Amino acid sequence: MFDHCLYFNTTALARQLERVWSEAFKPFSLTPSQAFTLRAVLQKPGMLHSELAETLRIARATATRAVDGLVARGLLERRSTKQDGRESEIHPTSEAMKIRNDLDAASGMVTARLKDELGDGVFSGFVRQARSIGSRLP
Repeated sequence: MFDHCLYFNTTALARQLERVWSEAFKPFSLTPSQAFTLRAVLQKPGMLHSELAETLRIARATATRAVDGLVARGLLERRSTKQDGRESEIHPTSEAMKIRNDLDAASGMVTARLKDELGDGVFSGFVRQARSIGSRLP
C-alpha cells in the first residue's frame, strides 16, 4: 500500500535503526540522540549550540535540550564565550572523555555490521542519497 511513499518507508527504517543504535548505546545508558550529541561535542570541543544543531541537522532548541540532558548527567558542560555572553561553548567533561573510545567503538561496530548486512556499496550509496535528499528539502 505504501511501497512508493518516502515518508512511510523512511520512518519505518528510522524505527528499525533506532532499535539497533539503542542496543549499541545501552551499555552507556545513552539514547542514540544523546550518544550522537556527545560524540559531536567530543569531536569538536567548544562548539556552540548553533554549530551542534547544524552538525546534527536539528533545530537549535532541540540541540539545547539534548545538551541540557547531558549536562545533567555530568557528561557535558557549558562555558561562556569571550565574544558573546549570550552564547556558550559546549565542552565534554572528564567523564565523557573516559567513555569516548568505547562510544566510538560501539558506533563503529554497528556501522560495520550494517555494511556487512547491506553491502558496503549499498550502505555508502544510501547514506549519500539520504544526505542529498535531506539537503534539497526545506
